[in-house]
Amino acid sequence: MKSSGWQEDVALAALEETLRQHLQGPGSAAVSAQAAEATALPDLAVNAGNDIWAHDRTVKVVMSLRRPRVVVFANVLSPDECHELMSLAATRLSRSETVVHATGGSEINAARTSEGMFFTRGENELITRVEARLSALLNWPVENGEGLQVLRYAPGAEYKPHFDYFDPEQPGTAAVLRRGGQRLATLVLYLNTPQEGGATVFPDAGLTIYPVQGHGVFFNYDRPSPATQSLHGGAPVLEGEKWVATKWMRQGRFD
Repeated sequence: MKSSGWQEDVALAALEETLRQHLQGPGSAAVSAQAAEATALPDLAVNAGNDIWAHDRTVKVVMSLRRPRVVVFANVLSPDECHELMSLAATRLSRSETVVHATGGSEINAARTSEGMFFTRGENELITRVEARLSALLNWPVENGEGLQVLRYAPGAEYKPHFDYFDPEQPGTAAVLRRGGQRLATLVLYLNTPQEGGATVFPDAGLTIYPVQGHGVFFNYDRPSPATQSLHGGAPVLEGEKWVATKWMRQGRFD
């Protein structure tokens, strides 16, 4: 499968799913076929080194994990860019909402206690520049990304462990997928360094990433399944504030 152009982690996931469905019997063959469809994912170039020229800036790879697919970057944003994003977002913040899987709408959820806002794609020069950089870094079209979301976590605020993909078993998912299809990857950018707390955690992988200004954590998920080990959350901020910018990448053009 690798010689046919499959990414190693996607190939392994497809083989695991095929074996599981074989053991369960022929009745779930359609699910196996669906799992093998997602071969293209946002990710680093195959030959990427520790330093990556991403459009207009050299981004450093601090850590790279294949399964689950997680990459930690440094120098994604400059301090000035971080401050400008926070300043532009500050007057537009409101209580963060989450997708309602039953309807495809959104609502305030007790599991997510941050404040946030969305920039539209290409809203200003800074957003256009950052989007071009992220597109080059992860080899994914700008138009296949949702608008950059900025979040502020006050002391005590958190986001309990969750998945970013849209659950195909929920009735509201079809409505959400009309705008760009399924989510395939997430990039969280740290706009400041909290005094204490606020780590990004991956419980299934036993991984904790501490926020540092200008750094980012990227992870992808080849299918909407817990098997991707992409369960993640934002630990409570214990002292100070935490500001992040999140970019979600979709299968197709997001309008």
